[in-house]
Amino acid sequence: MSESKINELKSDIDELNLLLKQAKRKRVQDLLSVEVRKLETEWISLRDSAKSSTTPMDVSPIPTTSSVQEKRYQIKLNGYGWDQSDKYIKVFVTLKNVHSLPKEQVYCKLTDKSMELIVENLDNKDYILVINKLLEPINVGESHWKQKTDMVVIFLAKQNPMSKWSHMTEIERKFEDQKSNRFKNDDLDKKDPQDSIMSLMKNMYETGDDEMKRMISKAWYEGQQKKKDSTIDL
Repeated sequence: MSESKINELKSDIDELNLLLKQAKRKRVQDLLSVEVRKLETEWISLRDSAKSSTTPMDVSPIPTTSSVQEKRYQIKLNGYGWDQSDKYIKVFVTLKNVHSLPKEQVYCKLTDKSMELIVENLDNKDYILVINKLLEPINVGESHWKQKTDMVVIFLAKQNPMSKWSHMTEIERKFEDQKSNRFKNDDLDKKDPQDSIMSLMKNMYETGDDEMKRMISKAWYEGQQKKKDSTIDL
């Protein structure tokens, strides 16, 4: 495969990651994450193939079978998609040809607040996906995973089956809350103080008794008269 094809794939990945950062809808984010993972897997495979094709031939003596040890690369995964039902949080991880591996080479390490997916010796590479600080606790005993065509699906059983997760992790929710609070504060800073006063007086007028309404009406009338007098003086 030519160097231009590898560079083209890298550019596609960069552009998809940029779109992922700009995406606001969860389903769109999940679709983009899955596509990025597919292209990253293809890019890594092509890059490694290109490197091996340019490596000079090793003319050292061939070791015996017992002494041969294949060096495997470990690749940390970042992209995944997720969805939920009443009972499970479902995590989708795309890996080409993962369905061809024996079950003992694809497994998870789970705690009540974390998950770790491990895929061993897939095209001479080990893949690992770690998700810490899950939004809510999970039931480890009832959780499981399945290999499907080019994909692993992890079923994380909720401890509270009817709960709805807004985010996958505590960190994601905390980040979203901070961002929302920042936008609210910006809006308050931009709001005209006079508008706030008028809104307060309107609410007091609508909820107050007759005496309160007379006082507010009098204050508003006198304020209008002062404006007229100031205009005349000018």
